[in-house]
Amino acid sequence: MAGPLRFRYSTDRWNADRVRRDLLSPLDDTFGAELNGPWFAPPEGWAARRLEMDNGDLALFCWNGDEAYWLGNTETPETLWRTEKYTFEESPDAVSEWGQRELLAQLEVEDPWLTEYDHLSRFFLPVFLSKDGRDSTRTFFRDHAGGFPDADREAGLAFYDDFLGTGVFDAHRYTMASKLGTSDGFDLSRMQATMGEFNAAKLLVDAGSEIEPEVELGSGHSVDFRVEDTLVEVTRPRPPARRQADTAIGALKASGDAKTRDQLAAHPGAVLVVDCSSFHDDEWRRVLGERPGVGYEPLVAFRYRPDGTVEGYSHGSVPFPLPF
Repeated sequence: MAGPLRFRYSTDRWNADRVRRDLLSPLDDTFGAELNGPWFAPPEGWAARRLEMDNGDLALFCWNGDEAYWLGNTETPETLWRTEKYTFEESPDAVSEWGQRELLAQLEVEDPWLTEYDHLSRFFLPVFLSKDGRDSTRTFFRDHAGGFPDADREAGLAFYDDFLGTGVFDAHRYTMASKLGTSDGFDLSRMQATMGEFNAAKLLVDAGSEIEPEVELGSGHSVDFRVEDTLVEVTRPRPPARRQADTAIGALKASGDAKTRDQLAAHPGAVLVVDCSSFHDDEWRRVLGERPGVGYEPLVAFRYRPDGTVEGYSHGSVPFPLPF
């Protein structure tokens, strides 16, 4: 499975003739391909081309005589197989900005509704244009409002666009964007669970906490966040109709139980945060009315709506502030 889009870096010498021979020719043989000029001027001193395949794949290539960068959601030509990969942030600023400008323009042509949300489209660009995730990730935001039930697309996208605009995850862009998925298959539950981490991050940050995402531990586990000295693990129950537990409370308990038997068993004292944002209004009202536990504390359960409204409750001693 391909990962999020990254630049491949070549230290070979390149010119227009070699680009045609070693890049265009094999892609044309496989997919049918055209070699075109860039839509935007490359950095000063660099030449650039777009390689556009008949199946909709795209690759960008720029070179300056001493080094070159390839960025594509298509089959990588053999001459570049052994090159190192670098994220947008790890690549030279001028090259990175040019590449992202080309990709955002491509995204605007293909799905203009998505580029109306500047922070969202930029943050998830490595997966929106990835080889295997481009269809599934766009479908998630187009048809499922980013995971909010009973919400229109505009409200769901605006919620995440506003949050990502705070820059909280700028230093962790690839880690967090990749969690949304680079898989060719569409998995609504997994994508909703991923956005549960974004919801939990908003909950923590809006209450005044500083967070460190994706914490690797000596136990071999990875925990979603660290807030000062406290570990935080996030889970998001599926709506009741989608699982054997046929009530919202049953779904919450089952989801919490799965976490307590794994990561939290190895790290007692970590806070379990349960995002119930997939629940419909009536389901959440029953949860909030009963405030059920899951057999583990400290516990936080909450639910966001796209307008930013949040409700929730906690059990046990939670060592950081909450907005409810």
